[in-house]
Amino acid sequence: MKVTVTTLSGDLFVLDVGEDLELENFKAFCELESGFPAPEISIVHNGRPLIDNKKSMKNHGVKDGDVVVLQHIASGSHNNRPMSFNAPDQGPLTGLDFSSIQVPGAAMSPTSGRAGPAGITPRMDDPAYVRDLFMANPDQLALLKQNNPRLADALATGRLEVFANVMREQMKERERRQEQRLRMMNAHPFDTEAQRLIAEEIKQKNIEANMEAAMEYNPETFGTVVMLYINCKVNGYPVKAFIDSGAQTTIMSAACAERVNIMRLVDTRWAGIAKGVGVQRIIGRIHMVQVAIENDYLTTSFSVLEEQPMDMLLGLDMLKRHQCCIDLKKNVLRIGTTGTETHFLSERDLPDCARLTSNADDEVMETIEDKDIQKAILASRQTNPSGASTSQLNPSTSVLESDRFGEPEVKELVNLGFTREQVIAELRRFNGDKKQATAALFAKSLKF
Repeated sequence: MKVTVTTLSGDLFVLDVGEDLELENFKAFCELESGFPAPEISIVHNGRPLIDNKKSMKNHGVKDGDVVVLQHIASGSHNNRPMSFNAPDQGPLTGLDFSSIQVPGAAMSPTSGRAGPAGITPRMDDPAYVRDLFMANPDQLALLKQNNPRLADALATGRLEVFANVMREQMKERERRQEQRLRMMNAHPFDTEAQRLIAEEIKQKNIEANMEAAMEYNPETFGTVVMLYINCKVNGYPVKAFIDSGAQTTIMSAACAERVNIMRLVDTRWAGIAKGVGVQRIIGRIHMVQVAIENDYLTTSFSVLEEQPMDMLLGLDMLKRHQCCIDLKKNVLRIGTTGTETHFLSERDLPDCARLTSNADDEVMETIEDKDIQKAILASRQTNPSGASTSQLNPSTSVLESDRFGEPEVKELVNLGFTREQVIAELRRFNGDKKQATAALFAKSLKF
C-alpha cells in the first residue's frame, strides 16, 4: 500500500510499504527520506499518535492512500516537555517564520540590525541586518535574485522600508501557508477541501521532483539556444540576417532600410499591421531587392516595419522560393537552387539584440565562477591535504582540525535556526568566513 508522509515544515513523500510492516520499520523508512533519526520520529494518523512500535501499520488503522504526519522530536525533549501534536514543528527554518526564533541571551536594538556588544546577536527577521549581509556579498545576492526575484528587486531599490515591507509580507504569506497546512493535516479525512489541498501539495512535489530529475539527467534543456543568423549583403552593405522559418514573410527594419539606402523604394500602399508575438506597424513593401549570400545574389521582397529590433529577417517566402535547407548537423544554411552553403554565426558574432548575455554580465559571471572554483579547491586542500580521512567523525557534522573555524562559530549560526550540517558546509565553503557563510545561508533559505 502507498502511504503519503508529510511534515509540518512542508516536506512530502510517498512510501510503498506492506500492511504488515511494523511501525518501527516504517519509521526506519521515514528516516531514509527525511533524515531524522528513527527514535526521534513520531507518526500521527487522523490526529492520533501511533505509540506501539511492534504493531503493524494495518493494526494501527493505516490503509492504502492514507496520509500520516511525521513529527521530529528533538533529543532530550521527551522528558522535558509534553508532546504536542498541534504545535508547529520546531525544526530549523520551519516555514521561514523568523519571528518565532528566539536566540537565548540575545537582545535586539529596535533600530539597528547589526551586531552590537558582546552577547547581543542580530535576529534573522531584522531587515537591516539581512540587507547589509547581501550588500556585502555579491555572490549571495546573485543567488537571491534567482531564488526570490521580488525580494532582490526590493533590495536593489536601496530603500530599507521597501525591502522590509516585502520581506515581512513574504514571512506573513509563509506563516499563512503553514497554518493552512496545519489545518489540513488536522482536518477530517473525508473533508473535501483538505483532500484538495493535499492533492495540490502532492502535485507540486511531483513537479519539483520532475524538475530535479531533468536538471540531473538532462541539464542541457535548461540552457539557452543561440538563434540562427547569417552574414549577407543588401545593396552592398553588410547585414546580419535572422533565419526564421516560422515567419510568413521576409522583414526589414526601417532603420536598416535607411542604412542600406533602399528606403526610397518603399511602397506605402502596402502599409498595415503585422501580428505575431506582438503587433507592429508595417510602413510599406519593397518589391524587389537582391540579397548577396556568399557568392550568390538572390532576389527577394521586404516588408518594412517601423519598430523592429532585428535588422533583417529571412522568412518562409524566401526560404521556399530558393529551396533553402537548414542543416543543423553541419550548422549551415544551404541554398537549394545553387547548392551554396553559408555557416550560421556563433554567439559572439550575433548582433546586440540577439546576444544571450552582455559583455559586462559575462565578466561578472566569469569572476564569480573563478572565485568559487578557487575557494572550492582551497577548501578541499585544507579539509583533506593528504587525500586520506582526517577524522573518524562524520565530516558533515563535525569540526575537523583542518577547518578554519571553531565550535563557537558553528553554535552561533545554529542558534539562528539553521541545521548544523548546513552551517558547517557553508563555513567550509567560505574558508571560515562567518559573515559570508551567514549570507549564503540566508540566500538559500529566502526562496519564495
